[in-house]
Amino acid sequence: MLAVSACLKAADPRLMVRSAVRLEGGAFLVKGRRLDLRGFRHILVVGGGKASGLMAAEVEHILGDWIYGGVVVVPESQRFLPRLDRVRFARSTHPVPTEKGVMATRRMLRALDGVRAEDLVICLISGGGSALMPLPVDGVSVNDLGETTKLLLGAGAEIGEINCVRKHLSQVAGGRLAERARRAEVLSLVISDVVGDDLGTIASGPTAPDPTTYLGAMRVLKKRGIWGRAPSNIREAIRSGVEGVLAETPKPGDPAFARVNNVLIGSNRIATAAARASLRSSGYEVASFLGEVTGEARTVGRRLALLARKQLRGGKWAAVWGGETTVTVRGEGVGGRNQELALAAAIGLRGAPGIVVVSFGTDGVDGPTDAAGALAESTTYERARSRGLVPEEYLERNDSYAFFRTLGGLVMTGPTGTNVNDIMMALVGGNDGVGLTSDSAPNGPATKRHGRRG
Repeated sequence: MLAVSACLKAADPRLMVRSAVRLEGGAFLVKGRRLDLRGFRHILVVGGGKASGLMAAEVEHILGDWIYGGVVVVPESQRFLPRLDRVRFARSTHPVPTEKGVMATRRMLRALDGVRAEDLVICLISGGGSALMPLPVDGVSVNDLGETTKLLLGAGAEIGEINCVRKHLSQVAGGRLAERARRAEVLSLVISDVVGDDLGTIASGPTAPDPTTYLGAMRVLKKRGIWGRAPSNIREAIRSGVEGVLAETPKPGDPAFARVNNVLIGSNRIATAAARASLRSSGYEVASFLGEVTGEARTVGRRLALLARKQLRGGKWAAVWGGETTVTVRGEGVGGRNQELALAAAIGLRGAPGIVVVSFGTDGVDGPTDAAGALAESTTYERARSRGLVPEEYLERNDSYAFFRTLGGLVMTGPTGTNVNDIMMALVGGNDGVGLTSDSAPNGPATKRHGRRG
């Protein structure tokens, strides 16, 4: 199977749930833990994230009538979700939180009204949950949250920093969902979209203890130079938390987590392993890298190009990484971190024959665009210059989407229904293993390489 398709197939949330849980009679087996379902009054399913819709479908398929009910928050862009008998979907927006998300979150929380000690709450958590479940603390509006998120993203803040701020402005994140369900037994099934798979960072940790503080959130905003530009309601809420007027998020050891079990069922490692296996089957020598990629997208793109150039010794060589880069916005262009990485790689590949670098988000969305990422080849730079495009200028103004939209090279998958972070590949000696070609023809619905607008 071609590498991009192999990644997305391996990252299917239904497969991840299926590999982690099973039902034997009245016993629910979850990675070595055994829950006797006959001992619970009601079993409720709640949660949110880009993968949570398909997670809910598989959980209901496995448990069936054992489930009493529930609500899961999913992206409004996600189509073709199955109609379920027990669990309902509440649609929300991503990446910018809106009132639609507030209403969806309130609907999800209402499913927990009246929860009792003899109930089991199954929480389905995946990446994107922070924006999809944006119920702000009192005094803060969803517009305030949206503006702050944009400021953080534009300043190149890392996901941990963004979530530190989000947790302290939310009634769901930072363990507060677990706090809401504290009377019940809570089982969280979690799919990671973050480097390191920290449970407190994935979707801002709705059912995980939060070691961060209001003071930490203030320091993030000041470090990134946006404290003075953040909405006044945001600054006031954080100040109130620092001064002890607002309660902190629940910390490790808090009684709210006494009956909470968080289980990681999937991560980026599954997708990268599938890509490596696919490339080996296509005849590539695949390098082994244990680290995960972080840092500025343009810097990472240059490094990947340089690494690939060093492998120009004959034969087919490939490397696969997972991770998440950041973009510090300097210009007025449009793009995402994967597209910016690919554009920087294209500049670095100039004059080096037979190399391909591709970077894409497994959720199918890269920044505020309809592309999942982009593909750069050894010929990308010269083809651009022959058409009057100057790659360095597009990179300087963060306009990678316009560059690849004009020249060809966008990776278009549409929303995939999963989210295990980004995948980056470098191939030397051909691009037959990646699943994307150098022309504009699609290779199927999951791996279309977009050319010019017709």
